[in-house]
Amino acid sequence: MTLPLFLVAPERLAGVRAGGSVVLDGPEGRHAATVRRIGVGESVLLSDGRGTRATAEVVAAGKAELELTVTAVEEDPEPALRLVLVQALAKADRDDQAIESATELGVDEVVPWQAARSIVVWRGDRAAKALRKWESVVTAAAKQSRRSRVPVVAEPVGQRGLVERIRDSALALVLHEDATAPLAGQSLPDTGDVLVVVGPEGGISPEELAAFEEAGAVPVRLGPTVLRSSSAGPAALAVLSAASRWR
Repeated sequence: MTLPLFLVAPERLAGVRAGGSVVLDGPEGRHAATVRRIGVGESVLLSDGRGTRATAEVVAAGKAELELTVTAVEEDPEPALRLVLVQALAKADRDDQAIESATELGVDEVVPWQAARSIVVWRGDRAAKALRKWESVVTAAAKQSRRSRVPVVAEPVGQRGLVERIRDSALALVLHEDATAPLAGQSLPDTGDVLVVVGPEGGISPEELAAFEEAGAVPVRLGPTVLRSSSAGPAALAVLSAASRWR
């Protein structure tokens, strides 16, 4: 069984090598010691969320912390080709479901998009709370899937902000049911950001689609069926990963 992974502050793993000592405390330490009941002699994975992952053995266990000896350290470099999911805000936590699955499938960044037809609206305190929830969702999903890099959660964008992201990207793909070009078979760049844009329940408006195409985006279709906003993005990421990373 794969070892459980716990996140630590980057400074905890900075310069650590095999044979070094690390203390896992705070919320992660309490979860490991009290909830998971990990004891002396067992091993765990530690990550700083930025690409460093260490395997460590428990040498002492307290009520809320573990003392560990590092047995191995790996560095996971940031990919030259970054997969970015631009997820329109959706009701019934479908956007949460989308970014959770996207994280498990290897997305590098998620961007909340306040689309014209989004039923959910982020404003003021609600926006800050919702953004923290997204960060919590991707962090939990990264730990569950044993990722050494936690995806970036960007600030929310509207149409203008998304147009700027499209112009700055190496490739932007807009999932649209009326598109004729299939996602499968699209040529991917070697470096840069590849954006996958997913609309809300009501779809992407004609005005938005026109603006995105003018900025250089390519409308594509996944297949003959229409997927929910919770599943379209992860499905597209799986297709792109199969063509680039899962070889």
